[in-house]
Amino acid sequence: MVGPSRPQIVLFGSSIVQLSFLKEGWGAILSHLYSRKADIVLRGYSGWNTRRAVQVLDTVFPKNATEQPSLIIVYFGGNDSVLSHPSGLGQHVPLQEYIQNMNKIANHLKSLSKKTRLIFLTAPPCNEVQIYGNSCIERPPRNNESCRIYSEACLELCREMNIKAIDLWSAIQKRDGWRDDCFTDGVHLTHEGSKIVVKEILNTLKEADWEPCLHWKSLPNEFGEDSPYDPLGPDEKTTNVASLTFLETEEYD
Repeated sequence: MVGPSRPQIVLFGSSIVQLSFLKEGWGAILSHLYSRKADIVLRGYSGWNTRRAVQVLDTVFPKNATEQPSLIIVYFGGNDSVLSHPSGLGQHVPLQEYIQNMNKIANHLKSLSKKTRLIFLTAPPCNEVQIYGNSCIERPPRNNESCRIYSEACLELCREMNIKAIDLWSAIQKRDGWRDDCFTDGVHLTHEGSKIVVKEILNTLKEADWEPCLHWKSLPNEFGEDSPYDPLGPDEKTTNVASLTFLETEEYD
C-alpha cells in the first residue's frame, strides 16, 4: 500500500460497479471528487450474483488485513433478479436465497472493523424495450417488475440490519425520460444515470451521523497547506490549488 494512508472507499458488486469508471461513470465521478481526500477502490465483477459474491468474501475482504475500509458501497441484485431458466443454470438466485446471501455479505463486512461503514444500493430499474427491442418475448429473462421485488427485499433487509440503503429503483425513475437517458443498453448506466447514483450516495453520507463524516466536502485535502511552490497568480502571489477539482461540483455539494 502506498502512503500516506487515506480513507478507503470500496465499491463492491457486479457489472454496474465494474463499469462505473467507464465514460464518466459513477465510480469515476466519486474518484474525481475524492481525489486528495480518499482512495476509491474498485472491486466489481461483471455477471456476478450474490452466490458468487459470498464465495469470495474472505478473499476480497480479509478480516486480518492491516487496514480496513472506511466505507464499502455494495451493489448486488440486478443479476440475481433475472428470471430462472428451466435448466437451473444462469444468474438467477431465488429471492429468499438472495436475502440470505445479502445478510451474509452484510455480516462479514460489519465484522471487519468498528470504523467500517456500509451503504447498500438496490437493483435499479431496467428498460425492457432497450434490452429486447420490439421482439415478442413471452417471458423476457430480465424485467422491471423483478428488479422492483429484489430492490424492496434489499431495502427491507437493510432496515432490519440498520444499514444505510439507497433505493435506486425509485430514484432513477423519478427522472423525466429515465428510460432513454439513464441506460446504455437497458441495464448499465449512462453518465446521466451515474449522476443520480452519485447524488444519492452523497446525500446519504451528508445525512449519516457518522464520525468522521465521509462526505467529500468534509474530508481534508492531503498536503493542502499553503506552499511557496504553489503557482503564481497575476498578482505575483502564490495560489493554493489543492482544492481545485476541475469539475463542476455544485450539483454534488
